Order: sequence, then C-alpha cells, then structure tokens
Amino acid sequence: MKTVAVTGASGYIASWLVKFLLEKGYTVKASVRDPSDPNKTQHLLELDGAKERLHLIKADLLEEGSFDALVDGCVGVFHTASPFFFETNNPQADLIDPALKGTLNVLASCAKTPSVKRVVLTSSAAAVAYNGKPLTPEVVVDETWWSSADFCRENQMWYVLSKTLAEEAAWKFAKEKGIDMVAINPALVIGPLLQPTLNTSSAAILDLINGAETFPNSIFAWINVQDVAYAHILAFENTSANGRYLTVDETVHYAEVVNILRELYPTLKLPEKCADDKPYAPTFNISSERAKSIGVEFTSLKQSIKETIESLKEKKLFKA
Repeated sequence: MKTVAVTGASGYIASWLVKFLLEKGYTVKASVRDPSDPNKTQHLLELDGAKERLHLIKADLLEEGSFDALVDGCVGVFHTASPFFFETNNPQADLIDPALKGTLNVLASCAKTPSVKRVVLTSSAAAVAYNGKPLTPEVVVDETWWSSADFCRENQMWYVLSKTLAEEAAWKFAKEKGIDMVAINPALVIGPLLQPTLNTSSAAILDLINGAETFPNSIFAWINVQDVAYAHILAFENTSANGRYLTVDETVHYAEVVNILRELYPTLKLPEKCADDKPYAPTFNISSERAKSIGVEFTSLKQSIKETIESLKEKKLFKA
C-alpha cells in the first residue's frame, strides 16, 4: 500500500488518523517532537499494524527542513500538528509561530517532494466563523466564511488567530507552489481518547463533571474525533475533494451539553446554573453539506459525550 505522512502524530485527532490509516493498509511515517517519550508514542506503537508499517520520526514545527525526511517518499501528507489551548501569556511564541511557521515548513518540504500528490491540512472551524458578524439563529456559517485576523486580535482570541493565519498562509503557499491541498475545519472535538493525556477539547467535558459550579454562557459546535479523522482520509482518497470542509455535527449551548450529561449520568454532580445572568447566547447553524458530499458521516452529540466520559474513566482522568 501507499506511504503517507502524519505530523503531530501523538495528538488527539492525529492518533485516530494514524489508527485508521494503518487499518486501511497504509504505511505511515509519523512525526513526533520526542520519539523517546512513551506518553507520546506508546499508544501509537501498540496500534494494529504499527510494528510492520508505522515509522516514528522526530520533527520540530519551527525548524526549517525538519519535515524533509518525513514526507520523503510519501504520496499524501496530513498536517495536523498545531498547538491547541486558550490561556497564554505569549500568544506569538506559544500559538501563532508554531501554527503559522510550522504549516509553511511542512508545505515547503512537500513542495520539494515530487511523490506528494495531496496535502490534507487540519485547520479548524475557528478559522471560519469569527469575523464580527452576529451569530444568530438565522445565520448559516459555511466554507465561504473566513475569520478576521483583526477581529481576533481585538478580542484576544489567540488560538482562533493562529488557525486563521496558518490556513490563509497555507492556501497562498499551496497556490504559488502548485500543491494540491484540502483543508478540514472541525468544530470542538470530543469522543474517545487514544492518547493517555488529557487534551484541550476533552477537558471541556471533564470540566463540567469535575465539580464545576457553573457552565459557560457559550455556544460551541461539536464533532466526534473519529468522524474528523475519517474525514481526513476521505478528503485524501476522494480525487474530486477540493477546498475546505467544515466537520460539525451539532451547534448547541453548554446548557444543552449539561442536559445530555444529566440524562446519561444522573448520579454525576453537574453545574446547576450558568456562569452569568445574561440571556443565553443564541445558537446558530454551521453547514456540514460539503463534508457529507465526500462521505463524512456524523456521530450524534449524545453518543460523542458518552464516549468521552467512558474514555476519561478508562484513562483514569476522571473518577466517577
């Protein structure tokens, strides 16, 4: 079978992507920052097919040429590596540089590797929906939307800014160099964890069941990690795939997530009230039609929440 590369392979989405690629018979060259750290690699090395067809390679997002060896001989490259967290005192160094420079470094390696036929970029719905337009119930966000860098800076939305700048730069570079690129733009990703450590999006669920007194007055779009991982493969294998693909199952208020948790786990101590007394933020719609057109199927939010909780228990990240 063909050889493909996955950057940031120890991450939440990337781990599932590696698993599914191995299951489909691909040989996978996977980059990690520290191949000797079992917290980052052991769960990958234990995957079916890993012994025969998984090759771990050290690479650094900020180091030019670091990905040359990774993409060499690959027909496809999945660039998932990008930091994801919300709190930082140095957004440029912690978020923006790794996302932006890292993406350009990976694409530069792809541009000088003739075997690479397609690059699939893991972007985010964060790069789509935040431009200052009011997000109200009649609004339908689709792939033609772009987040505004100025709006992100004004509101100190540093993660959103990092994904927006990285995707914008990626499309510009890909066009200049003639790289066939497709972008996947997932919502907040939940579902079962393969890696042993807690990731930022799973923490959104853990926080609600871990003694929180209140839930945020916020709307989030949600998606199952397995659906996102498989969307990457569909975008790679479907020759007609092009442009951006929002992968979003449901867009709901945190209050609805709490209600689902209460229905699934009536004995859990869950927050009873909202974090503020303002009216609930209005829900809005995000289109998933393009993703469905290439065969992406969506797990229900209720099922995704259940899988998240059960996985958190299994990984001993939550004691019920």
